[in-house]
Amino acid sequence: MRKTIASVGLPVDERLGIQRNRLKPEGGEKGLKRISIVTGIHGDELEGQYVCFELQRRIEQQRECLTGIVDIYPAMNPLGIDSITRGIPAFDLDMNRLFPGDIDGSMMEYVIARIMEDVAGSDCVLDIHASNIYLTEIPQIRINELHQDTLVPMAEESNVDLIWIHGASTVLESTFAYSLNHTGTPVLVVEMGVGMRITQAYGNQMVDGIFHLMHKMGIWSGEVKPVRKPVISRNPEDVSYLNASVGGVFIPSVQHGAKLKRNETIGRIVDPLCGKVLDEVRAPEDGMLFTIRDYPIVLEGSLMGRLLKKKVCGYE
Repeated sequence: MRKTIASVGLPVDERLGIQRNRLKPEGGEKGLKRISIVTGIHGDELEGQYVCFELQRRIEQQRECLTGIVDIYPAMNPLGIDSITRGIPAFDLDMNRLFPGDIDGSMMEYVIARIMEDVAGSDCVLDIHASNIYLTEIPQIRINELHQDTLVPMAEESNVDLIWIHGASTVLESTFAYSLNHTGTPVLVVEMGVGMRITQAYGNQMVDGIFHLMHKMGIWSGEVKPVRKPVISRNPEDVSYLNASVGGVFIPSVQHGAKLKRNETIGRIVDPLCGKVLDEVRAPEDGMLFTIRDYPIVLEGSLMGRLLKKKVCGYE
């Protein structure tokens, strides 16, 4: 059942509308558990679009197994998606810095407040993001340490490779996830893939995880696939950041998610004008490469990747 949860007028006789599609069993909604799938807050992050499609496709194939409410919000920032921009075009605003909004405020503050009203009260919310156009991320859930006791058990059922717990001081209070978590609606922030692209393998992995979580919550009675056991990073020192020492063109030599040995080559930064290798990017220690540079052009200091230390991963 489709519903427009927020609508405001735009110039030239147009309207901005935020839509939700609700899937539920026949009959009333009272007493049913509810999960909300939210994506498209950033217009250049499209990985969640496939998740919304595939999740609904699979539910429709076994609609009789649906025992709770699934709310789908595929495009929280439709103007950004239509124009391939991260923020809200014309307003020069990052939508994920405007929460919780104000029902009596400006146009976008009003829209944000209506979104908050509609999603609030969900038993679980998945806020699905992609990385930017420069980096590729393995499927992971990022959690504010203030809410880890509630969120980590849910995240462990979601089929991600990594649960990354951030310090409270590093989390912006004006984000969608923080604002809802702060008011008691649990939100898991998913990061996966790369900006402006769809990685179907990651999307399918996430959908398998959503069904598993729904089954645990009593929203889905059908069969579900087993989920992988995620690595949990709780300490900032668990992660090594790899930054370019020089500008040039980055040519990777390993696959994303690779388990590396200390000093193993991750890639080269080359000079296409002179045909020279300017630098070898190497692993600073044993670990798993969970972020890697996707956009080849780099400047000095550009982030090339993130390495989760072996002692945290626990692999042989």
